[in-house]
Amino acid sequence: MNHADLLRYARVHRGGGVLAATAAVALLSALFGGTHIALPSIGSGGLTTGVPYRQELPLLSAVFLTATLGGAMSAHDEMGAVTMHRVRGMYCIALTLTTCTLSFVMETLAVGPGAGVIFVRSVLIWLGMALLSAWLLGQPLAWAIPLTSAFLLVWYPLNWWDWTANPAADPYSWAAAALALFVGSAATAATPWRRKVIFRKRKT
Repeated sequence: MNHADLLRYARVHRGGGVLAATAAVALLSALFGGTHIALPSIGSGGLTTGVPYRQELPLLSAVFLTATLGGAMSAHDEMGAVTMHRVRGMYCIALTLTTCTLSFVMETLAVGPGAGVIFVRSVLIWLGMALLSAWLLGQPLAWAIPLTSAFLLVWYPLNWWDWTANPAADPYSWAAAALALFVGSAATAATPWRRKVIFRKRKT
């Protein structure tokens, strides 16, 4: 596959739109990420201080990245040969790395390198969840599982599981990132064609 083929592949698989959307999220976080989300407090009827927008914005980038799995060619891609799956995987990895690099640079300039690392870590965790959600519920509902997890983080912040606020080097948060990406990648790789092959081998 040459350079022109890669450009055509990116055009069909929403590459430009995904990069534009994730770049917009990174810019939004850099400019307004410190603004706190006002949330109704439990039991008092008032407003809590809430959490900064930059802690939740990585969810949008993660869901936008899963849009590359949808589109008019999605069914064809799932039924493709090994080479097609390899290209598909490398394409998704390239978009993810580009998004993470851009997000890190923007957050580093706005706040500092620690904030950039945390933002990238959140993107990776929510990306794994979004891939799993897309596999279970369909690509249009890739946001479902990430959004469900976000409610826990918003309403019960600053706990050991809050990867959006834990230090950049927190080992548990990075373990969560590795686990989420592994599960999400495995779900994405389990296409109908591959499942049929596996079940056929088990029967024989």
